[in-house]
Amino acid sequence: MASEPPQYKVLLVGDGGTGKTTFVRRHLSGNFERKYIPTIGVNVEPILWHTTRGPVLLNIWDTAGQEKFGYLREGYYINGNAAIIMFDVTSRTTYKNVPNWHRDINRVCANDIPIVLCGNKVDVKDRDVVPKNINYHRKKNLTYFEISVKSNYNYEKPFIYLLRRLSHDDKLSLVQEPALLPQELTVDLEAQKANEAIIAAADADFPADEDTF
Repeated sequence: MASEPPQYKVLLVGDGGTGKTTFVRRHLSGNFERKYIPTIGVNVEPILWHTTRGPVLLNIWDTAGQEKFGYLREGYYINGNAAIIMFDVTSRTTYKNVPNWHRDINRVCANDIPIVLCGNKVDVKDRDVVPKNINYHRKKNLTYFEISVKSNYNYEKPFIYLLRRLSHDDKLSLVQEPALLPQELTVDLEAQKANEAIIAAADADFPADEDTF
């Protein structure tokens, strides 16, 4: 009898409208049923990843609109193994609220869980949060990815990062690509690579006392 894959609870937080629910529902593995925990008001989306260390199940806890109340119940964060904080690069407010989500995670998950920051909607040409101003991740030592959920751009990168941290294997890779919905939008790859080069250069030169926003 095959053993059950290791399971991890991954918190998915951020302001409403940043694309969190779409992010998890791009995945079409079909291996597990979605679960809803009504007492907390959260959708749990189990995603099975096939890696070089075998199958790994990430249970993605999506707030499903609960962030509109300005807070999440403590029960949402308890026993979290990792987290993804998402903001919208077309909305400066969602980026300015990132420290609040980060603080709430750290308040409950005191065991220094791996956290990745994602800037979504990079398919939009007129960004409100420009690359040179994205620096919160440097001050807090977080890994940052620019993504476009609707174009599947960099979709798997946050998950691979967390899988490596959770498995304590920096060489972990996928042996099977995730099954995703067809892309709805396209990303200007040349412009996006230039944006990411700006962020990478700033990462290397970031002074510790620079203003976060």
